[in-house]
Amino acid sequence: MGSDSKELLGIEPLELRFPFEFMKQISCSMELTNRTDDYLAFKVKTTSPKKYCVRPNSGIVPPRSTSSVVVTMQALKQAPPDMQCKDKFLVQSAVVTEGTAVKDITGEMFKKESGNVVDEVRLKVVYVQPPRPPSPVREGSEEGSSPRPSWSDGTNINYQDMQATRESDEPPLSSARKEPLEITSETSPLISRLTEERNSAIQQNNKLREELDLVRREISKQNGNGGFPLVFVVAVALLGILLGYLMKR
Repeated sequence: MGSDSKELLGIEPLELRFPFEFMKQISCSMELTNRTDDYLAFKVKTTSPKKYCVRPNSGIVPPRSTSSVVVTMQALKQAPPDMQCKDKFLVQSAVVTEGTAVKDITGEMFKKESGNVVDEVRLKVVYVQPPRPPSPVREGSEEGSSPRPSWSDGTNINYQDMQATRESDEPPLSSARKEPLEITSETSPLISRLTEERNSAIQQNNKLREELDLVRREISKQNGNGGFPLVFVVAVALLGILLGYLMKR
């Protein structure tokens, strides 16, 4: 590869498209393709490092191979005005010697003043509405053929290094919301019928209680007169059994 070549890594897509949803983490991936015969080191920076988690945020791409990078946006509580996002990403790449490890990557490698062969690609973030229903056709499939955008204000953007992406640094997942039980046209008649049966059982129970109290008062009168007929004893027993059965229901 000649030293005057500037395009080191092929990046797809050139826009990070996030299907925006409230209180939900969203991820998208990009492919870094090394089109050269050299080993390339890369580093990912962004203007909003606290808002995104990038894995990996730096690495080594061997010659004629591709590496994947996953960008995860933390859950947002509100949508930006007009669904416009001003966040931007910068992917830096530089030629390194074979055997260079990820831990050996430093910021000095990506400075043009150091004499290294370096390249920079700027990506913007776009919010899109989530598909309803999901379409089998991949949206934005033509992005791979798009030319690299030109950025007239690239030198004025404040890109910052990403934090180390350990498992403990992952932003917490938002808890699932509990949806209320939906009453449909099929369940509504069943609920009404059960309510009517319950009210009818309560009324019968109250009526039997009143009749039982009346029988008890009659028995008390008979006891005061020195005795009571057998029919009252049988009626009290039957009412007691029926009342116990209704109360169990």
